[in-house]
Amino acid sequence: MNVFEKIKSEILNCILKLCSDKKLVSEAFYVDFSVEVPREKAFGELSTNVALLLGKIEKRNPRKIAEILKDELKHNEMISRVEIAGPGFLNFIIDSSLWFEVIISCLRNGLQYGSIDAGKGESAIVEYVSANPTGPLHVGHMRGAIIGDVVANLLQFVGYRVTREYYVNDGGSQIVALTKSVYLRYLEAHGQKVHLGKDLYPGDYLKVVGDKLKQKFGTSLVDLSFGEWFDPVSSIAVEEMLNLIKDDLVAIGIRMDNFFSEKSLYSDGTIEKSLKFLKSNDLIYEGILPPPKGRTQSNWEQREQLLFKSTQFGDDVDRALKKANGEWTYFAPDVAYHFDKLTRGYHVIVNIFGADHAGYVKRMQAAVSALSNGSSNLEIKLCQLVKLYKNGKPFKMSKRAGTFVLLRDVVSEVGADIARFVMLMRKNDAPLDFDFDKALEESKDNPVFYVQYAHARATSVLLKAEQEGMGEGYRNISLKQFKLLSLAEERDLIMMIAMWPKVVDLASKNREPHRIAFYLYDLAACFHAVQHKGKVNPQLRFVIKEKPDISVARLSLVKATKLVLSIGLSIVGVMPKDQM
Repeated sequence: MNVFEKIKSEILNCILKLCSDKKLVSEAFYVDFSVEVPREKAFGELSTNVALLLGKIEKRNPRKIAEILKDELKHNEMISRVEIAGPGFLNFIIDSSLWFEVIISCLRNGLQYGSIDAGKGESAIVEYVSANPTGPLHVGHMRGAIIGDVVANLLQFVGYRVTREYYVNDGGSQIVALTKSVYLRYLEAHGQKVHLGKDLYPGDYLKVVGDKLKQKFGTSLVDLSFGEWFDPVSSIAVEEMLNLIKDDLVAIGIRMDNFFSEKSLYSDGTIEKSLKFLKSNDLIYEGILPPPKGRTQSNWEQREQLLFKSTQFGDDVDRALKKANGEWTYFAPDVAYHFDKLTRGYHVIVNIFGADHAGYVKRMQAAVSALSNGSSNLEIKLCQLVKLYKNGKPFKMSKRAGTFVLLRDVVSEVGADIARFVMLMRKNDAPLDFDFDKALEESKDNPVFYVQYAHARATSVLLKAEQEGMGEGYRNISLKQFKLLSLAEERDLIMMIAMWPKVVDLASKNREPHRIAFYLYDLAACFHAVQHKGKVNPQLRFVIKEKPDISVARLSLVKATKLVLSIGLSIVGVMPKDQM
């Protein structure tokens, strides 16, 4: 049950009645207002801006509109008190019966509490990581991997059929560089001295691949020409790198549904098919691009190229699909890949990119809009950089990797659960500082510990209740028992539990998984606050054998808290702990 939507519905009914009574104009019924938790507790439990918006329609003072609404709403059984604040905000205190309904809804729905059928079974594809298969994943890939995975979990929770996909860039210059690097490691395995230049991959992880090539081919590749050894070496190099990447993903709890090969777009004619579609809609042409920013006409060689009319779809310039020498640009297979996504029936398409891909956003969104005749939108989330700190200093580079900190280095330091949760403690487009020391603290400053500890404490309380013979009492809680909950901290906890469906709705609609992590931390804080009251005063403990009614009421909150923590942690991909 979504208490915010419930109150919004009651306000709409109120407006409808006022419209029929000619106290408001009929257009008032179509106003799009919000119901929120006010920032200050003094302003009540819920607040709405409806009077402010109606004032514009009515061309009257919003406070006058608020007074009309207040006079009508004060008769509503769900609302205990309604007050007017500021320029015309309406603030409410909600009747206990509605909060009781929230907790009952949570307990009855169990692990599905907060789930909404927004997707209605529609197919959605989330593409994330998609790092070049040239080595193990590093921390820069890690953030996008976790954000993408949680976005996929969220969409699945709200009713989409989700495919998690990794686009394998197994064509292009980076694969040539990888193959050359692996071949040099193969020669090194045969005792030759080699030098890996600046355009190659120096990481020690390629020595293992060189050794495998030696075991498979012996010396048979040593004296072959580039054209003779390239294909067999390239095939094994990419396969071994993908195995490394898959192992890295498993280490942080990610299992992809599909690894899509870029090379397949060339071999099965998908590039040509996508361009044929664009041509049939008069969206490609032979033309000359203007010089890029910073380049003058005199030092820019004008060449006729095959161009896509991306400016018709909001892009800054038209984009080249084929070079003057006849080769495809990097953009062409990207267009074809998204044409393939649409052909497979995906109309909810989400890509998670690194911040360095910001320049690709407009052109790729233009391409999807063109390829779908405007029926689909490509959603792209950009992930900013992660800075690592240890002992108050930047974490040093990994020698094994050559130039970067490996994902495995982070997981080995703090574990997958902490890594996943901390990566969500900032919005995706904000830089994130990852401090190893803070991540391992057993304190409130460590968000994942704080949340998992709340789950463990809730589990412990429920176990104690079973031992006291009260384990199932909360299942048959009555409104009379529930009304015994009078502490401000208990009310705060109830409101946090009530907010869960709204948080899920906002996080899934906006593809913002950080909202889940923030919420879980706040829920844990509310639970810890209630528990602390019981430590200070034994009469406020969750389980008091001599007071079964208040114990049942408090246990209902404990069980509801545990359920929501478990659901949220599952979406985040963190294991709920029953003891710590």
